[in-house]
Parts: sequence; structure tokens; C-alpha cells
Amino acid sequence: MTLPIYVQGAWFAGAALFIFGLKGMSSPASARKGIVIAGYGMLIAIAATFLIPGLKNLALMAVALAVGGAAAWISGQKVKMTDMPQMVAIYNGMGGGAAAAIAAIEFARGDAHSTVTTILAVLGALIGAVSFTGSCVAWAKLQGVLKKAIRLPAQNAVNVLLALNAVGLGAAMVVMAPAQPELILFFFAVSLILGLIVTLPIGGADMPVVISLFNAFTGLAVGFEGYVLGNPALIIAGIVVGAAGTLLTQLMAKAMNRPLSNILFTPLVASGGGEAISGSMKEVGAIDAAAMMRYASKVIIVPGYGMAVAHAQHKVWEMTEILEEAGVEVKFAIHPVAGRMPGHMNVLLAEAGVPYDKIFDLEEINGEFGQADVALIIGANDVVNPSARTDKASPIYGMPILNADQAQNVIVIKRGKGTGYSGVENALFYTDNCRMLYGDAQPMTGEIIQHLKTMG
Repeated sequence: MTLPIYVQGAWFAGAALFIFGLKGMSSPASARKGIVIAGYGMLIAIAATFLIPGLKNLALMAVALAVGGAAAWISGQKVKMTDMPQMVAIYNGMGGGAAAAIAAIEFARGDAHSTVTTILAVLGALIGAVSFTGSCVAWAKLQGVLKKAIRLPAQNAVNVLLALNAVGLGAAMVVMAPAQPELILFFFAVSLILGLIVTLPIGGADMPVVISLFNAFTGLAVGFEGYVLGNPALIIAGIVVGAAGTLLTQLMAKAMNRPLSNILFTPLVASGGGEAISGSMKEVGAIDAAAMMRYASKVIIVPGYGMAVAHAQHKVWEMTEILEEAGVEVKFAIHPVAGRMPGHMNVLLAEAGVPYDKIFDLEEINGEFGQADVALIIGANDVVNPSARTDKASPIYGMPILNADQAQNVIVIKRGKGTGYSGVENALFYTDNCRMLYGDAQPMTGEIIQHLKTMG
């Protein structure tokens, strides 16, 4: 069916707004505006879809939009910033699941399609199903429902076997189109199980990369199903999301110095070996930590997930303002995989009102730690572990880290003596220039603020 020119034009306009919106999201200063622009693009695309002549089930579509929109609005208003990674994961999974559901309906209808269309439908269904169940596992891990990685015996062999079965069943569906219901069900069952089995062994240290990867998967699945439906808006949106997710995945993997295959098939876990760590952890009080920063010339703050859990970003910014009023230069250093999703720390600091020109990524600020009087680490662990440079037996060896250990003094606010996501002991905590301030980040930062206010 040839669509009316006004529908095609509206879809094109919506797709263009998606692209402009994504461009806006490339900078923290314009990210909010970019999201709004992309939202208008989605609104236009949805409205145009309702104007297609002869479209059926309009009432069901309206109900689905109302229910989904209300759920998204309510959850978006209530979600805590610390819970944003798991919301991103589950919403991404819903996108992949929707793409798989579109394919399932097309298969069930048994309409005649070209071979190319059938192949794209199968690929979209496979990728979407894997993204759906994989994202659900990612959500469960981030939410704390799944508290540990689950690894099967001969895990990699199971992964390969399931993947080959899914591809084989998909190929059979193309050759036998229209496929029988039993074959369709078996194909989807294997694809959904594949997403589960691949993701279950992956630990929290690799979760930012996994979320980004499934985001790319969802984009590809949506793009493929857009071709099946003859919907250019879906095609363009899917391609844009898929390309952006792929690039982000590559950047995250590079930031960990680990190939994607290693992340998926060799989960990051402590081996128990590695170089012996000498020295001992030395505690410091809040008043001494405050004095070290108050009389410093330059302080670099390294935030991590501990800051997010403690909701300490507002206190950290209040502390920063007091230090700057006293003439101390303060900067923030962000590791690409700090937190539980790409850009997690940037979002939290922006929420607290930290200006963008005070936030620097690893490449921009790593050379400045040697000139810093104090490096204040708030809830970060693996991203400042110097073992990544020196210990070839360490599972994080080769991962680029923030050079916090090169500062004259290092203060670490940490809830306890436990290890980070990787389970690797942090050699930084045992160095002569490092002091540990144990406690929850928010009250500890609050104590530092109170002491700073009493210092001239």
C-alpha cells in the first residue's frame, strides 16, 4: 500500500528530529534540549501513524499508548538518580522486546514477504529477543535482585550452541516461509534463552558495556523491523540508535582495555593471584581531611558509585563551593566506566549543579594529578587501582585508570574495606600517601563541610 504523502512527510520530519535530538545529546550543555527535540520527533511519528488510511485496532493502539505513557511518566517522576541505570536497562529491553513482538506477529500472520524482508524480520526477532532477556538480567543485577553472577559449566560452549541453534532455526524459517507455528515458537524460545544465558555470568564491573551493547542491539532490531513494516521513521531511528550504541560500546570496551568478546565470554572476576600488596590502610578523621583540602592549592575529586548510592552529590558540590571560596582550585575527574552506566557520574554531578567546565574525562585530567595536593576519591575503586598498570596477573591489568595515586595526598571516602565490582584488592589504599575516611559518603562529606566552615 502506498502511504499518503502527508504520512511519509511526517515520518521524515520525525526521523530528522531524532537525528537533531541525538546531536544535541552529544554535549551535557545541550542534552536536555536534544531529548526534548527527539521527543517531539516521536510525537509526530506516532500521530502520523494514526492517520494511515484503513488502519485497524485504533482503540487498542490508543489504550496501549495511554497505559505505556502513564507508566513511563509515573516511573520517570519517581525514579531515583541512583536507580537510573536499571531504568535505562529495562526500557532498552522493552524496545528489543517490542521489535521481537512485531516480528512474531508478522510470522504468525503468514503474509507473503520477499526473502530479504523475511531475513530482516528473523534477524530483528533474534536480536530483539536477546536484547529483551539480556536487558532484564541487567536490570535484575543492577536492582540487586540477582546479587551474583551465575556461570554454567562449559559456559562458552553453551553460548555457542544456543547461538548456532537460534541461527539455524532462523534460517529454517526463511527457507520454509511461511513457517509453522511450532518452528516460530521454538525459534523465539531459543533466542530468549540465549539472551539470559549470555548475560547471567557477566558481573557488575562489565555492566556499563553490556547496557550499551544491548542498546545497540535494540536499535538494530528496530531498524530491521522498520524495513519489514515499510516504516522509514523506524528504520532511521533504529539505525541511529544502533550506530550510537555500537560506537559507545566500543568506547566503553576501550576504556576497560578489554575486547567485547572478552567481556561477553570471559567475565571479569578476581583470580586470587597477582602481586602481593604491602603496607596497611591508614585512617583519617573528617577534620584532618577538611584541613588537607582547605589548605591545598589544587584538589581533584574522583566520584564513583559510592557517591551515587549515598546521594552525596549535592553535599560534594556544597563542599566544592566552600573550597573555591577559600581559593582552592577544584576539578572533577570522571572515568568512562565509573558508576553503572555510561555517563552516570556526569548526570549526578549535573543534577547537583556542578558546572560542565569543572568536569573532565580521563584523557583531559590524568596529567594533572601529579600537580594536585589532594585527590579525593568518593566511592570509586577499580578505576583508580594502580594494579591495572603493574600487575600482569590482575584481571584489570591494562585498563586505563585515573592517576589518583600520583597526587601528593589521597583521601578515600569508603563505606568499608571491601573490594570493588571486580573483586580485586586496591593497591592504592595501602600506599603511603593514601588515607581512608570510612563511612557513608553523604554524612562524611557533611562532617567535612562543618569543619571547613570553622577554618579561616
